[in-house]
Amino acid sequence: MPKQVDHHERREVIARALWRVVEQHGVSHLSLREVAKEAGISHGALQHYFTSREAMLCFAMDLASEQKSLRVSRGLKELGDQPHPRDVLRVMLTEMLPLHADARAASRMSAAYVLEALHNENIHAQARDGLAQGRLVVEQLIREAIADGHISSDRDPVAETNLLLALTGFTTLLELDVVAPQEALTAVDQYLSRLFGRNDQSEGDEGGGGHGGR
Repeated sequence: MPKQVDHHERREVIARALWRVVEQHGVSHLSLREVAKEAGISHGALQHYFTSREAMLCFAMDLASEQKSLRVSRGLKELGDQPHPRDVLRVMLTEMLPLHADARAASRMSAAYVLEALHNENIHAQARDGLAQGRLVVEQLIREAIADGHISSDRDPVAETNLLLALTGFTTLLELDVVAPQEALTAVDQYLSRLFGRNDQSEGDEGGGGHGGR
């Protein structure tokens, strides 16, 4: 009997090939033909799954987001049943930075996606909605931390969310070797310490463990 083709698996293989093209050669080399070559399939076979560069790019970005969510979930699981909101935010933020191979691939994929979004209305809408949804998750965590007394009630959750996400700007500095990974992590930890401040000082002294590096 002929072998059954797992179409989702084949799409994932193509998406990962796209990641490699972007990571190794840059977005200027991103074409259906180049991705087909990297994936080891014919141009025609690739078009069976993706009829346009746009469709291929959107799927690859969705896969990158899915993989990032899985990494965040694993990181949160390591924190235990009732993780401190500071540590939850740290895991989420550090997984947005290119601090290891998977995150670097996703970061470069995201950069290509944003560049495409600037000139493509469909991708622009999808990218904007995805970022807005992720931002709301962070804002909700900060609002809950304020309500639970972990963050001072005089903090503006909207402003603090924007400041926290602004730290993802380290991506460019890390990619171009302007700052070292540990320097970026130190800045993230110092910001979170200032955000949670005295409200959690006694709790942190009692626990004695801190949140350490990942």
